[in-house]
Amino acid sequence: MEHGIFLELIFLLATSVFLVWLFKRFKLPAILAYLVAGVIAGPQVMSVISDPKDLLIVAELGIVFLLFSLGLEFSVPKLVAMRHLVFGVGSAQVILTLIIFMLIFVGLNHSWSSAFIIGSIFALSSTAVVVKSLNETGLTQTKRGQVAISILLFQDIAVVAFLIAIPILGGDGESSLLLAILIALGKGAIVVAILLSVGKWILPKIFNQVAQVRTDELFVLTAILVTVLAGTLTSFFGLSMALGAFLAGMMLSESQYKHQLEADIRPFRDILMGLFFISVGTALNLHAMVSQWAFILSAIAVMLIIKTLIIRHVSVLAGETSADGWSTGLMLFQMGEFGFVLVALAQQFNLVSSELAAALLGVGVISMAVTPSIISNDKKLVLAGGRLFGKKEQQHNESTEAEFETNLKGHVIICGFGRVGQTVSRFLKSEAVPYVVLDVDPVRVAEAQAAGENVQFGHARDKAILNAVKVSDAKLVVITFGDLTKTQTVINNVKQCSSSARIMVRTKSDEHMAFILEEGADQVVPEAIEGSLMLVSQVLFESGVPMSRVLRRIRKERENRYGQMHGFYQGEGTEISSDKRDLLEFIHAIAIPEDAFAVGKTLAELRIVERRIDIIGLRREREEISNPELDTVVKAQDIIVVKGKPRRVERIERFLMTG
Repeated sequence: MEHGIFLELIFLLATSVFLVWLFKRFKLPAILAYLVAGVIAGPQVMSVISDPKDLLIVAELGIVFLLFSLGLEFSVPKLVAMRHLVFGVGSAQVILTLIIFMLIFVGLNHSWSSAFIIGSIFALSSTAVVVKSLNETGLTQTKRGQVAISILLFQDIAVVAFLIAIPILGGDGESSLLLAILIALGKGAIVVAILLSVGKWILPKIFNQVAQVRTDELFVLTAILVTVLAGTLTSFFGLSMALGAFLAGMMLSESQYKHQLEADIRPFRDILMGLFFISVGTALNLHAMVSQWAFILSAIAVMLIIKTLIIRHVSVLAGETSADGWSTGLMLFQMGEFGFVLVALAQQFNLVSSELAAALLGVGVISMAVTPSIISNDKKLVLAGGRLFGKKEQQHNESTEAEFETNLKGHVIICGFGRVGQTVSRFLKSEAVPYVVLDVDPVRVAEAQAAGENVQFGHARDKAILNAVKVSDAKLVVITFGDLTKTQTVINNVKQCSSSARIMVRTKSDEHMAFILEEGADQVVPEAIEGSLMLVSQVLFESGVPMSRVLRRIRKERENRYGQMHGFYQGEGTEISSDKRDLLEFIHAIAIPEDAFAVGKTLAELRIVERRIDIIGLRREREEISNPELDTVVKAQDIIVVKGKPRRVERIERFLMTG
């Protein structure tokens, strides 16, 4: 039995990996690939997953994490400010869509209960598909994206009423529909009050303590625990788990942990969302869908027209532009994932036939599958519609796009806000250069934010965090911490984010300078060498060297990447550990005795440079020759000064003595 479960899991993973890769090659949405994977694994094709319900419990967590991420994008003040969209536009869309589709299907000889269920299903849109597509296309913070999310939020609230109404319509329950809904609203008020209180007074303190431990695993575990607990609380009161997760995310949206939480949750959310769509695919009845293709296509077309028109006109009445109304209507025309839940519940109470249920599932799958393509081509579709209704529509759309501008462009990203990072930020601020700082010390972040600094809590080595601070539009990324592994990760992530920003790295010494440059850094500033360089400039100036000449020498040294400052003479107290032996460069004077192999040979014949050793100088009879020519003949009693890695220096000395 256990082997069977593992084989099913391996098959699902292998099929999903291949299909997602294939669909992405043809620029098709990954959601469609997951649906096809579910169809292949389901009872209609290969029967690898014979009972799709096995996946539902885990798959529903994907929606929970999705709503938690969505909640992180909101805040209580923001939700209050958008109340006319959530409760005005959202409620109008749900009610009007429900009534119109009820009348249509009653006219098609469906019962009132069946028509109510179909209307409820068509009134909802897919939070999972729309929010994921908005995030991928960068439209979440646009005006049309905000309108779409506001409507989706009210739809998620309306799901509670629909889930209560269906059992009552099926005859399961003696109380009236109105009383049941009022009870649900009372429960909802209690849950919201609890979550608001916990989120404002308790959660920030918990995450503050967790962040101070500096353990990534603990931070991730805490984020998952909070998400699941919030969903479980609302579920306990008979409400949607997704609603509780959204409220928990919204409570944490004002904290400095917002970006880090979103980055930690994203991998779990994306994987579980994939499982959700796989479970939807396994539930499809292909034969019923094929036999009812005319109904499915007609329903999708009617749903597209009616929902788009309703959302457009309601949005305009609420004060939004016509272009935003059309765009939002196109985004939300599809059937939602909660529609599948309502179909299953309606079948349980014998309110819809199996044929109608299969057709509704077909409508949902196809409409959800084409939605990402519509959202990605949103601007083109609205512009095309604008041409049909005149240029005024097009101008509205263009002006709306122009209003959405990020505050971060051509800025500097400072990774780490210790002494060095703070010093850099002060000089940038004095020159009015825009910058943003990333740091993981919760106390330091809180103090800096209170003082008005543009500091965000988050690991700079997370690509999601870098994208959140617009690394693709940055001019410069400054890495101030000395950890080589973290520095390497940040450099790689900046490159993978398609950023053209130059990367400057601060290190404590020049041990890893070559390696960091090979990894992709544009400039490395060794702290020890820079300190020496500053001391040198002061010494030269105090010794009577003109300042202009001192500055030229310093600038030349930096341009040569501190070429003359690498290497040092080792002493009795110099420690050469095994991990540093191949990183340091030593300067060593090699005295050539009478019988040495090198006597009588030129430096070129000895091939010292080819052995990756630099010849700094040659001392002969109290005369010093700097950078001797390669045709110089070595004589007995010469002293050759070389620079290189310790092992290479040892080998070259042995070679010069014995050959």
